[in-house]
Amino acid sequence: MSSDRQSKAQTPRAGGKVFILGAGPGKHNHLTVVGQNLLAEADVILYDALINSELLNLAKKNCLRIPVGKRGKGLSTLQADINQLLVNYCQQGKQVVRLKSGDPFIFGRTASEILALKGAGCPVTVLPGLSSALAAPLLAGIPLTDPQLSSHFTVLSGHDPEGLDWPVLAQLDTLVILMGGQQLAKVIVYLQQHGQPHNRPIAIIRQGGWQEQQVWTGTLADILSQTQGESLSPCVIVVGEVVTLRQTLGRLSPVNMNVSSEPSSLNMGTDFSMALANQPLFGKTILVTRAVAQSQAFSQSLTEAGAVVMNMPALTIGPPSSWAGLDDAIASLDQFDWLILTSANGVTGFMERLFHQGKDTRALASLQIAVVGRKTAKTLEQQGLKADYIPPNYVADALVASFPGREALAGQKFLFPRVESGGRDVLVQQFTTQGVTVVEVAAYESVCPDTVDPKVIEAFEQQAIDLVTFASSKTVRYFQQLIQQGAIAQTPDQPEQTWQEWLAPLIIASIGPQTSLTCRQVLGRVDIEAQEYTLEGLTRSIIDHFNPRSQPN
Repeated sequence: MSSDRQSKAQTPRAGGKVFILGAGPGKHNHLTVVGQNLLAEADVILYDALINSELLNLAKKNCLRIPVGKRGKGLSTLQADINQLLVNYCQQGKQVVRLKSGDPFIFGRTASEILALKGAGCPVTVLPGLSSALAAPLLAGIPLTDPQLSSHFTVLSGHDPEGLDWPVLAQLDTLVILMGGQQLAKVIVYLQQHGQPHNRPIAIIRQGGWQEQQVWTGTLADILSQTQGESLSPCVIVVGEVVTLRQTLGRLSPVNMNVSSEPSSLNMGTDFSMALANQPLFGKTILVTRAVAQSQAFSQSLTEAGAVVMNMPALTIGPPSSWAGLDDAIASLDQFDWLILTSANGVTGFMERLFHQGKDTRALASLQIAVVGRKTAKTLEQQGLKADYIPPNYVADALVASFPGREALAGQKFLFPRVESGGRDVLVQQFTTQGVTVVEVAAYESVCPDTVDPKVIEAFEQQAIDLVTFASSKTVRYFQQLIQQGAIAQTPDQPEQTWQEWLAPLIIASIGPQTSLTCRQVLGRVDIEAQEYTLEGLTRSIIDHFNPRSQPN
């Protein structure tokens, strides 16, 4: 009996499966399409330290995210423990993604994980990723093969240089060395001892595929002096004559980038990457203050324009303190003429509660629906509904000013699901003056987070942020509270002076007039206001600020 129970406990529940996935280097656009789909469907993600944490934003809200380390000499989960976690979650019937940097089969411990899973009877699939061994040189403008300079290349780990066959390696055309940043000096000594000349070209590519990518080029004789004092991990090292092609290819670029002929430390794309160097926000660091669940598309649009995006969520979205008002309204939907929705959060909160009450969209058949904003309309469409009215300008004031049949609104009854606290009252006031009965019900609440990521505070201190964005008045107020808290922690004797000094060099960008007004009241100024009051419009206005269009004569 006991053996039967043991066998049954080790059998995965239906649906349990593990996908070992290569994340590629850096940003999500280096991840395969199947990889993006798997992350979106995962119940559990076990991820390595080297992956870009923004990839985790692709997962659903309730996905369990488990860091397991695996970076250099830093803290890491034991491989046996990782194996067991994969088995345990699979046996619970979960869809598990084991997310590894680069490609799973290049210098990873994937074989150990596969054997552990197969030994436990767990189904496992391995999916490829773009290895930094290939991607980092490409993004640094260094071909690994060339008809004249390199007929082959060899990829090796520099983790343990003493164990490598340097007499053979020193004779090869091109070497691509991973995990060799801490052993760079030894690698150079071994190469020179076995015949490589002092002027042999070498490149160090740090953070390959990330916005922070940095490249040093030189020779075996001078590369150590160039990188002295730098932390090179994680990096890819390329040794061979092909490194010299980087300068040549840079000169062929149609973009004037003022390429220096001297070996130097260059940011990613400075002299070769036509795609990145031509991006309108290249080199700019932008702070996004939207709630995490809502910032992904906006952050992605800024990243695609070349910016480095830092997230400082100044809002946390959650349920209201009570559902009673909304539940009562849903129970009597036939008494209302219009449903007014002014935010995506309002749509989500209302619809989730409607479904919770056992109803569906048919319950809204007698209602007309008005929404403010393209994002609100799109969120409504995702629920299978189309708005009857969207004002031309994406603000509540425009909804009232141009509402259909506004001359005969007296006596009508509107349902307005909204944020529980802190929202504007202009819509309610103006409809009320026209004889409309507006029933306000709390569909969600937005509150200030408790803390700020220490990396953001550090960026403020180092003046590493170029611009901060605001998409609502609440984010402005909560942002000020959060940076004041950070300033109190750093300089308790003069926090007011500190946070204002942090803010002084930043460009402040607002989504629209009301948010701009709050910026002026709370922060003292606003530098950019979106011409179209949407996140897409805000992105365009930011791009136009840094790349002003030439005016006609």
